[in-house]
Amino acid sequence: MTTIENPPGRGIARLGVVALDCPDTVALARFYSALTGWPLPPPDEDDQWVQLDPPDGQGAALAFQKSPDHRPPQWPDGDVPQQLHIDFDVPDLDEGERAVLAIGARKHEVQPKPDSFRVYLDLAGHPFCLVRA
Repeated sequence: MTTIENPPGRGIARLGVVALDCPDTVALARFYSALTGWPLPPPDEDDQWVQLDPPDGQGAALAFQKSPDHRPPQWPDGDVPQQLHIDFDVPDLDEGERAVLAIGARKHEVQPKPDSFRVYLDLAGHPFCLVRA
């Protein structure tokens, strides 16, 4: 196997978008807009793709792609693998938990290190974590 080495701080590419498959792009975009504070875009005619861009233009966007046959991942084990998850830093896990539950998240029954991070499921069943910053 060939190892590719880039100069420090210089990669081949910059992460532009993290896209999640889901059955309802608008509902999931609204959920993550409430979680991040990023603005919702104007409605699109077909809602096949909804993208939240960070307001400062720095960092990757979050996008939601319509997948009518979407099956939520089963974590930590299951027939449908997780494939990816997103971590969000929060200063207070209890306060963060109250806030994400209020916007529709569900707390996962498996919590490996609840004093450091907590696992939740978004509206489409994707796992995400709140991590104590």
